Amino acid sequence: MAARAPSQTPPPDTPPNAHNSDLRAVGTFLDAIAAESGAARNTLLAYGRDLRHAAEWLATRGETLLSADRTEMEGYLIALETEGMARATRARRLSALKQFCRFAHDEGWRPDNPTLRIDGPGRAQRLPGTLSEDEVRRLLDAARDHGPDAATRARNACLFELLYATGLRVSEMVSLPDAALRGAPEMLMVRGKGGKDRMVPLSDPARAAVAVWLAHRDRAEAAVKAAGKPGSKFLFPARGAAGHMTRMRFHGLVKEIATRAGIDPGRASPHVLRHAFATHLLAGGADLRVIQLLLGHADLSSTEIYTHVLDERLRSLVMAHHPLARGI
Repeated sequence: MAARAPSQTPPPDTPPNAHNSDLRAVGTFLDAIAAESGAARNTLLAYGRDLRHAAEWLATRGETLLSADRTEMEGYLIALETEGMARATRARRLSALKQFCRFAHDEGWRPDNPTLRIDGPGRAQRLPGTLSEDEVRRLLDAARDHGPDAATRARNACLFELLYATGLRVSEMVSLPDAALRGAPEMLMVRGKGGKDRMVPLSDPARAAVAVWLAHRDRAEAAVKAAGKPGSKFLFPARGAAGHMTRMRFHGLVKEIATRAGIDPGRASPHVLRHAFATHLLAGGADLRVIQLLLGHADLSSTEIYTHVLDERLRSLVMAHHPLARGI
């Protein structure tokens, strides 16, 4: 909920009955978000339960939602963790507290927002789906044969070879300018999130696929210009408003080619191929920092999730070489 100027709403009553004051404040808060953001009934009920639970816990310590400081708010969250409450539930309760305290501060009910600098537990990080090296080879083979004509097959081969060679995000891939691949470069300059540029090496198979596709693309573009129509600056031009292949079309194409390769299409997507690029590099011994730079991750913690691919490899090494594991 966006910050706004204080309203003329009077603050809730103060002690002698501080807990009732909290409940009235929560009621006012829920009425406000229902009116301002159209929050669903289930959302309002969840916020109400979460805030009442926090108010009850604070009341046992002589505090209220309108008087507790940061230490007391953090104490409540620690208590939830000690009780074994699920990470997602704790994150939701902190979110409710943050929104309530921001509202209370905006309304002038309290002079500060004690939750402002409290970090939540976040959501459990999901391991990325990926494909084996054999499955990727099958996808690449299927891409070369998928399409009604040589130009389409060349485009598909180029898309898949480039994606697996670079680990680009799907939006980065479909919007590549053709100028970035002219002259058979060994490095590709990519404009990533936040307008940040990064350099990504190109493999020989990817460079070869690009060369074949550019020949087809340029012939098609020459015909377009001969007809008096404007050409495209994109490597993968299309007739839509964006001027290039859309993300949705690329997603659909990956599903089609996965089916052709005998791979469950539910396991295949451009993002899964990006994961395969990273996990196969890491399994081959690449440095995690290098993979971070190639993927364009701002934070190394985003890249560290790929270390799960080493779990089975390390286990196999221990089982094969540790003397006790061999039963000696």
